[in-house]
Amino acid sequence: MSVPVLKRIKVRRSTGRPRTRPDAVVGDTAYSSRANRTHLRSRGIKTIIPEEADQAAHRKKKGGKGGRPISHDTALYRERNTVQRAISETKEWRGLAGLHLRGAIIWLCSLQPTS
Repeated sequence: MSVPVLKRIKVRRSTGRPRTRPDAVVGDTAYSSRANRTHLRSRGIKTIIPEEADQAAHRKKKGGKGGRPISHDTALYRERNTVQRAISETKEWRGLAGLHLRGAIIWLCSLQPTS
């Protein structure tokens, strides 16, 4: 599922055309499939997706032929929670008018300089 989504991603820059390849992709264990990891590796994108327990057990069962364990940046993975909370907060504002109002509030808050 994530391969079609990744093909449509655009990472905005300060100037110029948006990039189509992010630096890293952070995902839940649901996206730890071999197809997703292969696609990300072929595009040179850092993968921050933990390995599912059954996948790790299967790899360990193969012994030396099972390959190396999956590594990921745990500090960056913890930041995924921030994005999920923002999405959950936006979902609380159901309805089109609420969505527009919430988007305007988020935008206005981003304009205030941080101290």
